[in-house]
Amino acid sequence: MGDGGPLWQQVAWVTGSSRGLGRVIASHLGRLGASVVVHGTTPTSARAFGEAESLDQVARDVAAETGRPVLAVAADLTDERAVRAAVARIRAELGRIDILVANAGGDIGTAGATGPRGGKPEHNDCVLIPVPEVRAVLDRNLLSCILVCREVAPEMMARRAGRIVTLGSVAGLHGRAEGAIYATAKAAVHEYTRCLAAELRPHNVPVNCVAPGGTITPRFVATGQADPDVLAKGDVLEGYGRPEDIARAVEFFVTDAGRHVSGQVLRVDGGAQTWPA
Repeated sequence: MGDGGPLWQQVAWVTGSSRGLGRVIASHLGRLGASVVVHGTTPTSARAFGEAESLDQVARDVAAETGRPVLAVAADLTDERAVRAAVARIRAELGRIDILVANAGGDIGTAGATGPRGGKPEHNDCVLIPVPEVRAVLDRNLLSCILVCREVAPEMMARRAGRIVTLGSVAGLHGRAEGAIYATAKAAVHEYTRCLAAELRPHNVPVNCVAPGGTITPRFVATGQADPDVLAKGDVLEGYGRPEDIARAVEFFVTDAGRHVSGQVLRVDGGAQTWPA
């Protein structure tokens, strides 16, 4: 890798990286030279859609792909104490966190990712969705983002160095009847990102958000979200995105290419949405 890559000697924690987009983002940052922390809610989160047998296997695979140190950390990121313990372990083993990618989330309710419809609540709207499902979706997407950011940001503020990237969604940028609470949570992630960026600007820490559109992952396919007609279009703007597209957007925000960019929500959706974010 020559000089080791643009992220050499940096530590990147990608939450929700036992599978899906997070797994690809973690590998991509490792190939750029970062030491990587992969994360799942449980040690077996990766099994949900057959992507790996365990979080430890994900760590071994990412290490083999990248040649970089990889640490596996399992934690429920909706639990403040669990977040604090996870961050303490990362610091104890790797020294610090230079890059936080708050990717954990999904339109997943109380049944978890292995539940029917990939965990989507049965009544997934504004009115009929049960309150426990509302809380589960909001906690998984918004509270987890807030808790990891508030635990990691102080060390970046003290060093006047670091990068934070949150994962939003184009779902949070327009009204929708189905998946309404997920859309609400992601809209809140977008605004939290802007607020955090404003707070961290005097401390020289950029904070940005990547908002994917439809992107081909095992869960996206398993939950029936992949339209065959769109799939047939292939790798064009009117087709679905690939996880690598999201990983490259994250790369922009965490390398020198995005040095002077903060407080932004970047859609990666092939131009499906073109109105102001």
